[in-house]
Order: sequence, then structure tokens, then C-alpha cells
Amino acid sequence: MIKLLTITALLQTLLFASFSGEIVDVKTFSPIANVIISNSKHSIKSDENGSFSIQSDEKILHFKAYGYRPYKFDTNTSNNLIELEPINVKALYLTFWGASNNSKTLKRILKIIDETEANSIIMDVKNEYGSTSFLTSFKQTNAYGAHKKRTNRNIKKFIEKMKEKNIYTIARIVTFKDELQASNNPDYAIKKADGTIWRNHDNMAWVDPFDKRAHEYTVRVAEEAAKVGFNEINFDYIRFPAKKGLKLSKINSQENRIKAISDFLDLAQAKLRKYGVFISVDTYGNICWDKDDTGIGQTVESLAAHADYLAPMLYPSGFATGSFFFEYPSEHPHAVIYRSIKHIKDIIEPKRVRPWLQYFKDYAHKKRHYRKFEINEQIRATEDIQTNGWMMWSPSSKYHMNYFKK
Repeated sequence: MIKLLTITALLQTLLFASFSGEIVDVKTFSPIANVIISNSKHSIKSDENGSFSIQSDEKILHFKAYGYRPYKFDTNTSNNLIELEPINVKALYLTFWGASNNSKTLKRILKIIDETEANSIIMDVKNEYGSTSFLTSFKQTNAYGAHKKRTNRNIKKFIEKMKEKNIYTIARIVTFKDELQASNNPDYAIKKADGTIWRNHDNMAWVDPFDKRAHEYTVRVAEEAAKVGFNEINFDYIRFPAKKGLKLSKINSQENRIKAISDFLDLAQAKLRKYGVFISVDTYGNICWDKDDTGIGQTVESLAAHADYLAPMLYPSGFATGSFFFEYPSEHPHAVIYRSIKHIKDIIEPKRVRPWLQYFKDYAHKKRHYRKFEINEQIRATEDIQTNGWMMWSPSSKYHMNYFKK
């Protein structure tokens, strides 16, 4: 028996090599604590000195630290000093229709990135209808025709161009709002009380966030984005519809809703671990102020426990009259952003928050055009509260060069 145990231990030693190292900031050489080090099966964290030791039978390790670019490392090299590059993400949204390698929209955005402080692109990979912007190897989506309206015919070329320019890439993936998936799977589509498929105001169906098949489907699409080389997966519409009286597969309680969203993120973390990508989640801006899940399954506490970054849509026009004691919140872009993030900083560090900012005309209050002053006031707020940068939402992906600093 002792001999058998000895042989087993020897085999484990041979199969699972120990790799140790130290992680530092490439610019300051300061050690980085709490870096997430992963192979495809499990993760550990570095200690306060940036040191780590991991048992692994895989040669590739991934390193993730908040405020740094993700890093891929081959353990066959002799170097055990890991140098991570800091980044404050400043992303411009690229629409589904602008995602072509030859589109004028993309060319304009790349020119802005070349000449200003913007350094990242967030691009639609799966939109609200369920279409994918490039052809994936996921047979189920292709069977539904998700690829038929694709706008990028060479995603490898796109990612290579981004890497050449050192552009941080974020794949926006719409989660539970998905007309294609819902209409092809009516058994787990959200339904009205009479049992027919429910569609929202823009005639889009949703899948049931309680159903594991809906989880697995979207995570599988996310894997496709991770495989081709995106640095981060951004889940949008990762919530229940903000509507009462719908028919779901479980009791529609706050506890159940929060658990469903948390389970989805846990699955995403497990499946995406081997790619080393960050995971961010989009939320309404009022998540920073609400004490409950407002009926949609999202709270700051629950999302912070299961995702890397929180991306609240802090559009000043999205806040009602009287918010922040302002008659017109859209007239106070800095205060809206700053105060909202400050209100949650004891729950999640600002360096793990990257808000969506408003790059469109005020639609709710005084119909004010958001131009250079309003854009820069929002950006200034993110700098003052020290977030992980910002993501700019222009529905058309049209931006003015001189609105962004060099």
C-alpha cells in the first residue's frame, strides 16, 4: 500500500509541474498582488509580494490583474519574472454594421485612436437580434442563420490589425435578448401569461435567464470571441426583462433572479478561463443607487462577486428629474458620473468599474446636444474617481476627433 502511494505521488509530480514566479508592473517594477493566474482548469492568486506558485500540467498560463492588459505566458521559457502592462481602457463603441475591415466607420475610429488618448474598441459580436458579426464554428448559431448578416468577413485580419496597433479589444455580446435563439427554441423563450412568446417594444424575443441552455448558448458564442483573440468579453442584457407578468421556468423572486445571473457568470468564468479574457457586465446606471435588484437580477454586490469589471450605463439623460437633487441631471455630466461611482466604492473598487458614457443628444430633459464640453466632463469624472477608464456609447459610432485629448 505504501509503495502504491509512492508511485501515485511520483506520477503526480511528473504530470503536474510546479511553476513559480514574481509579477511586477512593467513600468514601475512594483510587485502586483492578487493577480489571477490560470490554466484551463483552475486559478490561484499572487500574494502581496507578487509571488505565486502553481501546479499545472499545461505549458500555457494566463495572468489577469485589474488595470492591466491580460497576459499569456509559456512556462517552457526560462524567465519567471512576469511583467504586466498597465492600461486605463478608453473605448469607442463600434456598431455591428461598422465592424467590416473596410468600413469608413472603422477607419475613422482607428484614426481617432492613432491621434488621441482613446486606446480601445468595443465591438458587437452578437447583437440584440442574435446575429454574429463574423462566422463562428458554433454550429447551433449557424443553423439559425446567425452568420448570414455578418459584417466582418475576416476576423483574423481584424484582430491582427488591432494587435499591431496595441488596441485593447472588447467583444460586446448581448445575452438574454436574442430573437434568433428564442424563436428557434420556443420551449425556453420567455412567454406571456397566455403561453405565446413575448416580445418587447422593438419586437425582439428573449430567452429565459433561468434556463441553463440559454446560459450555455451565449457562453459558447463568447468562447468564439475569446478564441479569435479579443481581450475582454462584455455581456450586455445580462438580466431579466424589466416587465412584470411574464412566464418563466422558475419562481420570479429576487433570490432566484440573482442566482441565475450569478450562475451564468460562473459558467462564463469556467469556460473562458483557458483564454485569459476579462469579463465585464453592462448594467443600468441606477444599479449604483438601488438597494435591491429592481426586478432584473442585478446588484452591485452580486455582479462584483462573479465578474471582473462592472460597466454601468451612467448616461446623465437616463436619470430622472430630481436625481442628485438636480432638476435636469443631464445638465451635470460630471456630478452624475462621479457621485454614482463614489456611492459604490465601498462595494467594488473604482479600478473595477468602467462606465458607459453618453455620446448622444439628451433625450429626457432639455434636449441638450452632448458635445466636447459634456464629453470631457464625463471623462474628467472617471479620472477624478479613478475608474478603469470608460466606454463611449455613440449609437452610430460617429465621433469627433477634437473631443478626445491627446
